[in-house]
Amino acid sequence: MRSNFEKVATEVDFPGLERSILDFWERLRAFELLREKNRDKPKWSFLDGPITANNPMGVHHAWGRTYKDAYSRYFAMTGHDLRYQNGFDCQGLWVEVEVEKELGLRSKQDIENLVPDNRFASIDRFVALCKERVNKFARIQTEQSIRLGYWMDWDRDEDWLKPPDERRSYFTMSEENNYTIWSFLKKCHERGLIYRAYDSMPWCPRCAVGISQMEMHEGYQRIAHRAVFVRFPLRGRPGEKLLIWTTTPWTLTSNVAVAVNPALTYLRIRHRNEVYYLAKGTFTAQRLEEEFRRKEWVEGVPKLKSIEQIFKEKGGYEILGELSGTEMLGWPYEGPFDEFEAQGDPGGFPAAIADVAVKQKWGPAKPAREIHKVIPWDAVSEAEGTGIVHIAPGCGKKTSPSARRKVSFQLRPSTRPAYSYMALESLKANRRLILLPSTGY
Repeated sequence: MRSNFEKVATEVDFPGLERSILDFWERLRAFELLREKNRDKPKWSFLDGPITANNPMGVHHAWGRTYKDAYSRYFAMTGHDLRYQNGFDCQGLWVEVEVEKELGLRSKQDIENLVPDNRFASIDRFVALCKERVNKFARIQTEQSIRLGYWMDWDRDEDWLKPPDERRSYFTMSEENNYTIWSFLKKCHERGLIYRAYDSMPWCPRCAVGISQMEMHEGYQRIAHRAVFVRFPLRGRPGEKLLIWTTTPWTLTSNVAVAVNPALTYLRIRHRNEVYYLAKGTFTAQRLEEEFRRKEWVEGVPKLKSIEQIFKEKGGYEILGELSGTEMLGWPYEGPFDEFEAQGDPGGFPAAIADVAVKQKWGPAKPAREIHKVIPWDAVSEAEGTGIVHIAPGCGKKTSPSARRKVSFQLRPSTRPAYSYMALESLKANRRLILLPSTGY
């Protein structure tokens, strides 16, 4: 018997079907007719979060753009007038890094040498190359988005010959966008909303830029590496030392103070003819006991010993007394590298710039080795460590708020590659610094 239905192909060419739908929309002028149909109706504002025009789109871009398209189509079908303006993010480290790779540059300083003996022309050339890359991939991403079926008021061939301000899509490198930002900042300045201050943030010395919180969080994982107990000799108290514990010995070069909790009780302990101070609760605490029980542990690492057990194994101890954290406030101590010549200069700056640093209020007029003292911080706990926290504002946000209130200078990162190993290879630096002979170790 003859069938009344057409035979269905057993093999489907999905890409071919998609292209036929795109051709159908083009012939019918479906997008243009939809915009005409909804013109002057209630507006629904959709501001496209711009995609970075630095490479061809990835699957994750297509995923996000599919969601955006679905929202726009829904509100168009409910009778709303949309502007359908796509956006391209043109600035940022990603674009610069890719251009640097293309040029074979090894550092940011190399950018200034693209045009021999002309720093400004070199920068102009680099900026132009970044814009060229943005234009190249903005066009590629536009073609990919049209192929995806994403409805926007896309730039056509004639539009790509125009400057960014005159195209259909918005570009963050347009003069309109940049002058708007500067105008906004000017208004903020006029209203007294902009001020100069200091903050602590992760820094990439290679790229001479701060590292985002997202980049930091994505890189965290539990690992095992050496931590150290450090003794800071107290000035005017021969044979007495503050006992510090840190998992980041490389930050000791940036020490500016130590913090205690005024509400905690501290022990005065004799060990091998020397006297040590540490929080009472930390002395017998079973370190990371819960993590060990839950097997949240790095394979091959033994269970941690209590500080009391370490003292016993090192020759025993005698508890001489107790005192409150309040009694320790203001005690001066010798920093881990106070014997360095620079520590005798005002603020710890090299002699060549110390005077300028003081005049600019980058630090106090006193030599750095005379500034180290015990300060209060109620966030210091007995959960880990020794209850005495090593403060290095230039090396992390965690201690910075307390330090800013109690110490009068900050430490700044170096963008010179020769001094960047501690930022890039801090774990290796841990191993190196543990072996360094220094006052107080």
